[in-house]
Amino acid sequence: MALSPSARRLLARATALAAGASVVLMPPLTGAAARAEPAPPRAEAPPDPALLHRPGVQVRPRPGAPALPDDLSALSWLVADSGSGEVLAAHNAHLGLPPASTMKTLFALTALPHLPRGGTHTVTDAELADVGEGSSLVGLDAGLTYRIPDLWRGVFLSSGNDAVHVLASMNGGWTQTAAQMQARARALGATDTHVVSPDGYDADGQVSSAYDLAVFGRAGLADPDFARYAALTDAQFPGDTDAEGRPAWTYGIENTNRLLTGEDGVGVYPGVVGVKNGYTSEAGYTLVTAARRDGRTLLVTVMNPQQGGAFAVYEETRALLDWGFAAAGRVEPVGSLLPPPRPQRAGTPAPPAAPPPPASAAGTGTGTAYAWPAGLLAGTGAAAAAWHHLRRRRPRPAPPSRTAGPGPTP
Repeated sequence: MALSPSARRLLARATALAAGASVVLMPPLTGAAARAEPAPPRAEAPPDPALLHRPGVQVRPRPGAPALPDDLSALSWLVADSGSGEVLAAHNAHLGLPPASTMKTLFALTALPHLPRGGTHTVTDAELADVGEGSSLVGLDAGLTYRIPDLWRGVFLSSGNDAVHVLASMNGGWTQTAAQMQARARALGATDTHVVSPDGYDADGQVSSAYDLAVFGRAGLADPDFARYAALTDAQFPGDTDAEGRPAWTYGIENTNRLLTGEDGVGVYPGVVGVKNGYTSEAGYTLVTAARRDGRTLLVTVMNPQQGGAFAVYEETRALLDWGFAAAGRVEPVGSLLPPPRPQRAGTPAPPAAPPPPASAAGTGTGTAYAWPAGLLAGTGAAAAAWHHLRRRRPRPAPPSRTAGPGPTP
């Protein structure tokens, strides 16, 4: 005997209850809904990890997403969400380029955990002997005793290569520090970086990328001391000290990142929290910047703008930060700053996979669909001078025409 639709529903419900199943009572569907019940949303494939290795601009806009700035001239740039690690857009993200003093982000990220956060150190002639000609300096003198936090302020504010050489000596030496930096980069998944000179001084074979520098900036901001030094606009630096490192007199030093200080008409970027800028004749102008707005932190890397002069790196960074904040929730990620998951050892259960990110729009530029592994993306939401002792502010000469050495950092 044929059963009516209502009888069939009752029979199915009774069978399930008898078997011990949990049943959710739903009202019967009527009309068009009974004829065509909508299917569950289709899960889009996560982005393809090869996308950021492709040349050109990579971005996956949703409908209504703002257009990227159209006047960018940098050889490479990247915009990422620092909290999740999601890369929102990039141009030549993995192009290997000289990093100049932005390499100091990796130096600090590597050396800070190995050195005491307090205490003092007496500088020696040997520690200052190999500082590159034309280097930016905070003004250390051999024989003087400095507090270690002052040395770090010399690194972050004055981009002092003299301070880097002293701290690297304390860390086991120049060669050991470079090796540690290389290992730290690899552990973070930053495979474009080759460390030769930890201070960023131009050296044969020394390169990094917009992607790697963003990775270093994100990791550094997780260290409270790194984040505090990177956000300082100015400080008093000891010009002479006693045996305990107490200053007899001081002079002013100022952060060379104009988005922090607002110097030279650049203008402070609202919510900026660092991180590091750089310049050499080979690298051009480079900048890694983080800014916070409405509980969200963005990271932008800009490397070697080809137009606009010495301050173009700041204006292109400003434009990309503005775009990134406006694009919140309106673009799909094109990659991640998180390292790929480590291979599981035999017998070790793999962590449970999580659903991929929301549906993606078509990519633009030369890329195709992008895809980090779903388990990796699942974790992203939780991952969260010697010459000028008497000065109050270091002069800002025009960029030198030399071909080696980092010169005054802009």
